[in-house]
Amino acid sequence: MSKKRKKKHHEEHMDESWLIPYADLLTLLLALFIVLFAMSSVDAVKFQQMSKAFNDVFSGGTGVFEFQSPMPEGQMESPDERKEDVEKNDEDKADAAKDQMELMALQEKVNSYIAEKKLTDKLNTKLTDEGLLLTIRDNVLFESGRAEVRSSDINIANEIADLLIMEPPRNIIISGHTDNVPIRTARYESNWELSVMRAVEFMKIILKNEQLDPRWFSAKGFGEFQPVAANDTAEGKARNRRVEILILPRTSNNPS
Repeated sequence: MSKKRKKKHHEEHMDESWLIPYADLLTLLLALFIVLFAMSSVDAVKFQQMSKAFNDVFSGGTGVFEFQSPMPEGQMESPDERKEDVEKNDEDKADAAKDQMELMALQEKVNSYIAEKKLTDKLNTKLTDEGLLLTIRDNVLFESGRAEVRSSDINIANEIADLLIMEPPRNIIISGHTDNVPIRTARYESNWELSVMRAVEFMKIILKNEQLDPRWFSAKGFGEFQPVAANDTAEGKARNRRVEILILPRTSNNPS
C-alpha cells in the first residue's frame, strides 16, 4: 500500500533586505535637510561645526557633507565683524564727505583772496581727486630762469601762507613746473633743477610763518614733464611755467 506523501508547503517570507538601505537613505535625506537649513543661516561658524559632525558620523570625515571653508578655521569673519566693517565703511564715507566740504570752504576762502587782490589771471584753484590745487604762474613770483622769489612778491607768498593755516593741519605738496625750453646755466643744468629749486625757495618763504609746521610740507620738481598746455605757443608755455600747491585730503592725522 503506497503512502501518499504530503507535500510540504514552505511558508514564503517577504524579502525585507531593502529596508536597510531605505532607512539609510531616509537618514541621509534628514541630514541633508538639516545641512541645507544650516546653510541658510548667517552663522557660518556653526554651519562648519555641524557639517564636520555629520562628516564624522556618516562618512568618516569625507563625502557629500564635507564643508570646504574658504578660510582656515578660526579666521572666518563673524557677523559682528561684518557689522563692524559696514559701520567702518559708513564712517569712512561720512569722513570723506566732511573733508570734501572743508576743502570746498577753503577753496572759497582762497578764491575770495584772489578776487580781492585782482589776481585771477595769475592764480587759480581747482578741486581734484587728489585734493585742492592752487596754481601760481611763475611770473607772479620769479624772474625768468631764476628760482629766488622776487622781493616785491614776497608779500604775496606770505599772504598765501596765511591761507594755509588749518587746524588740524593737512599734508601740503609744493611742486615746480617749467616749459620745454631747455636751460643750462651755471646754477641750473636743466629744467629739473630749476623746477625743484623754485618749489623749495617758495616753500622756505611759506614756512617762515610760525603757525605752519614744516613736517606737513614737501617740495617736488617736475621740470617740463607735466604740462597743462601745449608748449607750441607763448601762452601755452606761460601756463606751464608755474608753482602748484596741492592740499591733500585729511586721510590721516600724521604728516607725510
